[in-house]
Amino acid sequence: MLQHFLLGESSYTDIVLISEALFPVLFLMILSMGWLEQLSFQGFSFSPQEKHTMTSTLGSSCHPVEEQRARWERKRCRTAKELVETEQQYLEQLGLVATYFVAILKAKGTLKPADQEAIFGCLESICSASRTLLFHLEGGRLGLGLEGFCHQLVLYVCYAENLGKAQSTLERQVRKNKPFSRFKKLQESRPEFGGLCLEQLLPLPLQRLSRYRHLLKDLVGNTHPESSDFKQLTGVLKSVSEAYHRVQEISRCRDNANQMRRVQKLLKGQKTRILAPGRWFLREGWLSVVPPKGEELQRRMFFLFSDILLVTKPCHPLHPWNAHKFACQAVLPLRQGTVQKVFGHTQSQGGLLSVSFPHRTLLLLSCNQEDFHEWHQTLLTAVRQLQMDSPPAE
Repeated sequence: MLQHFLLGESSYTDIVLISEALFPVLFLMILSMGWLEQLSFQGFSFSPQEKHTMTSTLGSSCHPVEEQRARWERKRCRTAKELVETEQQYLEQLGLVATYFVAILKAKGTLKPADQEAIFGCLESICSASRTLLFHLEGGRLGLGLEGFCHQLVLYVCYAENLGKAQSTLERQVRKNKPFSRFKKLQESRPEFGGLCLEQLLPLPLQRLSRYRHLLKDLVGNTHPESSDFKQLTGVLKSVSEAYHRVQEISRCRDNANQMRRVQKLLKGQKTRILAPGRWFLREGWLSVVPPKGEELQRRMFFLFSDILLVTKPCHPLHPWNAHKFACQAVLPLRQGTVQKVFGHTQSQGGLLSVSFPHRTLLLLSCNQEDFHEWHQTLLTAVRQLQMDSPPAE
């Protein structure tokens, strides 16, 4: 394009593009040679504000790398400030539990030592680790404080493993231990708690671990790779992320066990055992079973797990102790099943599923399109996963 311009063969568009490209260079020459002042004498007048605007505009276009680094540094400073401020708030809330519950209960003896240990676990140690971290953060020793904190992450994993036991023990003590129940209400009524109860404060460490991970991602993302603490912060983020994923897996397993225990309590009798190693709860809901001989639709409650499909019907509503329970009619192994849509491929009102097993086929009807789609996808995924995990037939 420049060669055509020099030979006089450029189009108007080429000239405009060349002018835009050369303008910053020409303007820099004007500034460096003092021509801006000379232009003023030749009828071109520039106010001080206009000169400053032109100079700053040119300067910003000539230093994009420095501008980007400045933006990174501003974001990094904001994140570091947020880390300090939220750590102060977190430690303040942890301190409420440590001061008004753990310390006083130890002195009073309202709870047995085993029950107190079950409820609060290693919360005092987590509180101590947070104080040390905050001491370094407030002193500006970001990398040093976070690196030392990594050695305390095992406390968060232990706390997560104990949280389910802590919550069930707390619930039982509130229900059965009247002195503790009164003490708990009295402490929670203090203005320092701001209306929060002990049940809301116990999960705080696990919520904070998630926040650590988020803030560290921002810190690493806004730290220049050549910075002295980039490698240090990257290592801290890796350690925190590993602890976070471990805690998430613990929480997932605990929630799954709670769901299976809940379903077990819903079933009449003890013949059908739900709890089994490696079994995962997937979904539950009402579906209508279409009988093979044109009889009336049979409304049934289905419980879907990763390896079985449970077909149940509600017990009689006037039964003295089973009114709100379900009687198990069939336990169908998904490994031997196949799932097909009979109809419901379009945006209609629901659909019909065929779930086939070696000795039985179920036609399941749902009148809700979204519910039908979710049942189809979940069943299909569960069956495929089991068949993929099955050893090949010899």
